[in-house]
Amino acid sequence: MTEMYLLSIAVILIATKLLGDVTNRVHLTQVVGALLAGVVIGPGGLGWISETQFITQTAEIGVILLMFTAGLETDSREMKKNMAESTIIALLGVIVPLIGGTLAYYLFFARGQTDYDIILKSVFVGVILTATSVSITVEALRELGRLEGKVGTTVMGAAVIDDIIGILVLTIVLSLKDESVSVSGIVLKICAYGVLLLVLQALISRNKNLIDSNLDRQRITTYSVAACFIMAFLSESVFDIADITGAYMLGLFLSQCKIKAEVTRKLAPVSYIFFTPVFFASIGLKVDVSGLGSDIAVFSLILILVAVISKLAGCGLGALICRYDRTEAKQIGIGMISRGEVALIVAQKGYAAGMVDKSLFPAIVIVVIVTTMITPVLLKRAMARD
Repeated sequence: MTEMYLLSIAVILIATKLLGDVTNRVHLTQVVGALLAGVVIGPGGLGWISETQFITQTAEIGVILLMFTAGLETDSREMKKNMAESTIIALLGVIVPLIGGTLAYYLFFARGQTDYDIILKSVFVGVILTATSVSITVEALRELGRLEGKVGTTVMGAAVIDDIIGILVLTIVLSLKDESVSVSGIVLKICAYGVLLLVLQALISRNKNLIDSNLDRQRITTYSVAACFIMAFLSESVFDIADITGAYMLGLFLSQCKIKAEVTRKLAPVSYIFFTPVFFASIGLKVDVSGLGSDIAVFSLILILVAVISKLAGCGLGALICRYDRTEAKQIGIGMISRGEVALIVAQKGYAAGMVDKSLFPAIVIVVIVTTMITPVLLKRAMARD
């Protein structure tokens, strides 16, 4: 029955709301409840809902809108002020997980082998761990009222830069396996993307009065959302940059305009009632450990520890170098832990290039789920102690 997608959406919305309320009552963020809802109703739980193309595409819209509104709510002046610090944090947040993931795979599976393919596979696991997906962190920071603060803007800035550095590292490693992959071509694309962002920011800044003159008109929200989707499409399809990065950057540029409050007011109900819960639940739906072998189960636990500690240590160290206090450094490190859908995309690229075995996918999915779930929990505790 083609209408089953309607029932699936209804179950997702009810489950995310109920479990969100439960986790909120036990002093956890509602994001955790939404993620758990996906696990409970998905293949790894009751088996009521499985991931379909419709759910996947709806979830993608949800995360794009989530990051767009996050950009609208970000303090652009604070972001510019902390850009140098964000770059250092992002750089260490890539280097430390890259080394940690590489050593974890090599010591567990290779055991002293010097075969080129084994070493390359080890390095690629490190590349997977360099990924950062702050869509979960964004919602947690918003619930805590800290999205516009110093820590929130630094995390967002570091995440955007992390995305760009991660693409470079991914391309370099892929080029070692496939000579048809052009590192110079990717560098040119990133430079072109930077030019696009500069031009877009200049256009919005110079035409701010024209944009704000449409403040009281219904169409401004429609045009803004359409522009968000166009920017997300161009980022992913033309420049190989994550679509959520494009959505966030457009929201950040529009945050200097008066229309941001109006767009957020009209967009938030649609996003949070429908699209965002589907996105959070879709992550939980990926949990299925029925075919998990003992070796992969043990490696999953090791990889989780490495994933958490490496981001916490790398980004936290970067924050300390930039003279953030220890509490802020810890909060920034925790905010960068979540891997989310970005790690899965990187893993899929590695699988297509023959650098990730199919048997390793359950471990990567588990890392994504666990890091995604613990990030809002740890972040709330760290913020509460501040």
